[in-house]
Amino acid sequence: MYTKQDLLNQLQTLGVDPTGTLNVHISYKAIGEVEGRGDTVLDALAEYMQQGLLVIPSHTWDNVGESNPVMDVLYTPTCIGAMTEVFRKRSGVCRSLHPTHSVAALGADAEEFVSGEEHITTPCGEGGVYHKLWQRNAQILLIGVNFARNTYIHGIEEWEGVKGTISEKKTDLYVINHEGQRIYTPQYRHCAPIGSDTFPKLEPQALQEGILTMGRFGDATARFMHAVPLREMIATLLREDLQYLMRY
Repeated sequence: MYTKQDLLNQLQTLGVDPTGTLNVHISYKAIGEVEGRGDTVLDALAEYMQQGLLVIPSHTWDNVGESNPVMDVLYTPTCIGAMTEVFRKRSGVCRSLHPTHSVAALGADAEEFVSGEEHITTPCGEGGVYHKLWQRNAQILLIGVNFARNTYIHGIEEWEGVKGTISEKKTDLYVINHEGQRIYTPQYRHCAPIGSDTFPKLEPQALQEGILTMGRFGDATARFMHAVPLREMIATLLREDLQYLMRY
């Protein structure tokens, strides 16, 4: 059984900078038995990053849409796992006002980091939180999941102009902010038939180029990388073949 100290030690071994920005995608089941269960996992991540910024997705793309067009920042649950739901409700955590691809952030500049998402009209548009990850050369840590769960890559698709991943039709969606105000937040949504299922084919090259390093977090395989070199590698592939990620 893993303790919080075990998890803290593994983050250090992975090379995570505790003063930087860390974006985490996580599968709790993959970690194995932890003393204190999921709360201890979140405690370890929060404690390790207490001098930096911890960012965990709180997406609602599966439960906000045409038939249910309102995302309430306080009450709409995430659709990507229990850990994300627990984290977004923690004291001091700020959730962004994106109707489908919000994130929850904890740290000194969390409020500034998540600000402005109500003006983003695509899942990972320029000026939004995923674009800010690139601007900060943020660290990305995948715990127990592979590149298929690396939402940042969807951002790279958008910024590099890949066709066929974003709908041409706008969906009328709304966000209710912390003050109870209803804000119109129309979205051009993900529509690629393959989605992110092709993203794992990027891993061998990322490993070969030293962009991706592998380690452990509990029993889970941990994939660790930085945002800028990952974008540079994928952008080069897309400039040679814009539809590279649209094929297996």
